Amino acid sequence: MSTAAIGQVLDLLMFASLCGLILTGIPVVFLLVGCAIVFGTAGILLGVFDTFLLAALAQRIFGTMTGETLVAIPLFVFMGIMLERSRIAEELLEAMGRLFGTVRGGLAISVSVVGALLAASTGIVGATVVTMGLIALPAMLRRGYDKRFACGTVCAAGTLGQIIPPSTVMVILGEVISAAYQQAQLAQGLFSVQTVSVGQLFAGAMIPGLMLVGLYILYQLLLCLWRPEMGPAMAPEEAGRITTGQLLRALLPPIILVVAVLGSILGGVATPTEAASVGAIGATLLAGLRQAGPRGWMIWLAGLAAVGLVMLGIFFDMRLGRAAPPLSDRIAIGVAGVLVVILAAGIALALWRTFRGGVLSAVSHSTMTITAMIFATLIGATLFSLVFRGLGGDETVKELLSLIPGGAHGALVAVMVLIFLMGFFLDFVEITIIVVPIVGPVLLAMGIDPIWLAVLIALNLQTSFLTPPFGFSLFYLGGVVPAGVGTGDIYRGVVPYVLLQLLAIALVMLFPALATWLPAQLF
Repeated sequence: MSTAAIGQVLDLLMFASLCGLILTGIPVVFLLVGCAIVFGTAGILLGVFDTFLLAALAQRIFGTMTGETLVAIPLFVFMGIMLERSRIAEELLEAMGRLFGTVRGGLAISVSVVGALLAASTGIVGATVVTMGLIALPAMLRRGYDKRFACGTVCAAGTLGQIIPPSTVMVILGEVISAAYQQAQLAQGLFSVQTVSVGQLFAGAMIPGLMLVGLYILYQLLLCLWRPEMGPAMAPEEAGRITTGQLLRALLPPIILVVAVLGSILGGVATPTEAASVGAIGATLLAGLRQAGPRGWMIWLAGLAAVGLVMLGIFFDMRLGRAAPPLSDRIAIGVAGVLVVILAAGIALALWRTFRGGVLSAVSHSTMTITAMIFATLIGATLFSLVFRGLGGDETVKELLSLIPGGAHGALVAVMVLIFLMGFFLDFVEITIIVVPIVGPVLLAMGIDPIWLAVLIALNLQTSFLTPPFGFSLFYLGGVVPAGVGTGDIYRGVVPYVLLQLLAIALVMLFPALATWLPAQLF
């Protein structure tokens, strides 16, 4: 057997072994490292793996840990968990329920709207599903909603954080797709490479994400018009009257935060990392306001100072150290200095309140745990992909995809099916880090648009959260459902939403402009 054939057999065995071992429940990071060591050693002994490639491992890990874009991950995670602990979801659900409750299926529509708002502000799927499962699901069941319809609605709305930006998965996907795109261009002999930014992926996911929310709401309206018993309307006296002030109190905080974070990225004012830091500060201030204590006006003042700093950055050149800045810039810099002091005082008060209330320590611990898991998986996947490519795995994948009928689009459909199936067993982080670096360069070299590919993968990963029997959202909800609701109700309830997800993926595949038009306009 030739050296190339031996390497081809080893890399196929390496990937198959990983897929098989995943079913054992062992943490994926250990499986990644273990498979890389075992098959790398086998490749060295058989003379098909060059140990010189391992010299690049330390440099790759250092590049991963010092990458500015990936700093956004712990910041977005902190923002999401802090907002989840600040009880914004409860206020949103109550306000939306009273606003739409008198319409057939109104509570389901409320859950979808709140899910979209929480997705754009927190992006933490597990926390969103659990929170709405504890609050919205009992309320829907008390008002006569069908158990399956209610469970499916909560699960589907909770997963919107996967596709609606800003989301952690899009940050990771942006880093991976960017590297794959550069690798594909270098393989084609293009040394003046183009890059893809996380901001472009955020813009690309906006229209498909909102389209998906629209499909959810359209389905809920039509179903409840056809079968009113699935989601009966609340009596006006039961829903109560909601004032404009109450509605604004519930809606304004998350909307302002979303506009500040996402608007600054799409408007080119801030990088994703800078915008994530703004989101983390804003979430801390909101959580501080909801903790009891004196001098709450200082936190409000700090919030206004933060808005003022953003506005100054837009309209004035705030760079320090210039030889002779104009008078207007010098005045703006002086005002910014005062606003920074006010903001620092407000943040200190909010941190003290959240620390005293036990919120800050819990949020910090959760952020550290999730971030450590993500970066450990990144490092393990770096070693895995290095050995896989050293054994000729990229060439094997290229050959396999080229054999699929339909050219680039046929290969894309095959990869989407593979990701969908892997979603039964793996978390979105693991799929993004393991699968995309292997198949991404091959697909991109075939001429697939990187933003289009990234949005399709994000939609696919979101679908995997809902698909029985192993969808993670189903397990999240199963742990908090009230008595009388079984696993079968959850599984049957999500099936229509899985079909809607597949419809959304098909629409984006048929009409790539849904994902590529907005980034082309903004960037």
